[in-house]
Amino acid sequence: MSFIDRVKDLADRHDDKVDQALDKLGDEVDKRTGHKHTGMIDKVVDVAQEKTGEGDTTRS
Repeated sequence: MSFIDRVKDLADRHDDKVDQALDKLGDEVDKRTGHKHTGMIDKVVDVAQEKTGEGDTTRS
């Protein structure tokens, strides 16, 4: 199994934690950019969350 396959498998098994980390990362980037690109950052985070595991586990 290649390194990339291992990372994908790990992300699939821990999708909820990956989604939480992506949310925190997006919040930090948004803060550091002075909230000038909030909409774009949210879109990027949403796409990244959809690409990991079963999809975004943080939406209500």
